[in-house]
Amino acid sequence: MTFAVVFPGQGSQKVGMLSELAAEHPGVAEVFAEASNLFEQDLWTLAQNGPAEALADTRVTQPLMFTSGVAVWRCLQGSGLGEPVAVAGHSLGEFVALVAAGVLSFADGCALVKQRAMFMADAVPEGEGGMAALLGMDDEDVVALCEELNGERVVQAANFNSPGQVVISGHLDALQRAVEAAKTRGARKAMMVPVSVPNHSALMQDAGAKLAELMDGLTFNEPQFPVVQNAQATAPADQAALLSSLKKHVFSPVRWTQSVQALKNDYGVSALVEAGPGKVLTGLSKRIDKSLPCLPVDSAESLSAAVNAIQSPGAGA
Repeated sequence: MTFAVVFPGQGSQKVGMLSELAAEHPGVAEVFAEASNLFEQDLWTLAQNGPAEALADTRVTQPLMFTSGVAVWRCLQGSGLGEPVAVAGHSLGEFVALVAAGVLSFADGCALVKQRAMFMADAVPEGEGGMAALLGMDDEDVVALCEELNGERVVQAANFNSPGQVVISGHLDALQRAVEAAKTRGARKAMMVPVSVPNHSALMQDAGAKLAELMDGLTFNEPQFPVVQNAQATAPADQAALLSSLKKHVFSPVRWTQSVQALKNDYGVSALVEAGPGKVLTGLSKRIDKSLPCLPVDSAESLSAAVNAIQSPGAGA
């Protein structure tokens, strides 16, 4: 069975994450120990003990989710599963995908994510930016609504997560206007989400510029297999295109629905493996394409189940 590995981003973290996997796979602790030195914070203790409020701080969440994704990826590598035909990551998860594909070293990935978290946290004064979820509206209608309201106060479609689920991003007052307007335009549900950073909006352009400057000092290698990037929902034609997209990543939309469709239609993927805590991408995959199974891996048991499903004839039927 041909498969792709996908990596979740912020929002999948929880206290106690990966504890079962670490109990049977010592490599998890090794990855966290290496990352803790590079991020200069005890990530494993935070992951296991919290508190949850600390894990929700983007300066902690991003290092945690990045490290978790790499840890699960290394477990997959040691499982005998074989090589994926492609990889992708949702938002922050794209950086894990780049490490998995050999584009970035783990150390350079940590350096980028550390600064990404800081730049994004500092991009907008606390209490001024955020995100909201609109459910039950077509993508085009959400884009049109945001274009009507966007101006001096920013509101933009940020995450196209699955059909009928779009997250918008920008200034809080503009978001609140969009939420109220969406309720009159057919949204089944429209609500603010507990995120203090307006991810993937124009308000992140300064953060993006600082990250781009940092990227210029790092080494990027040719990918060992295709990396489907968020903004274009396709793998870049060459390294220059990959870097160009990556430099705009934090203020460009996450086209996850199209990314999953590209993995299936362009690369012949017949199953996805979600590498990291939680089952967020597994849930989105069911709404995007029910014929494409997604196998979450965040424990020793789910790792074995995923390997068996991929290697067994007729798995996912």
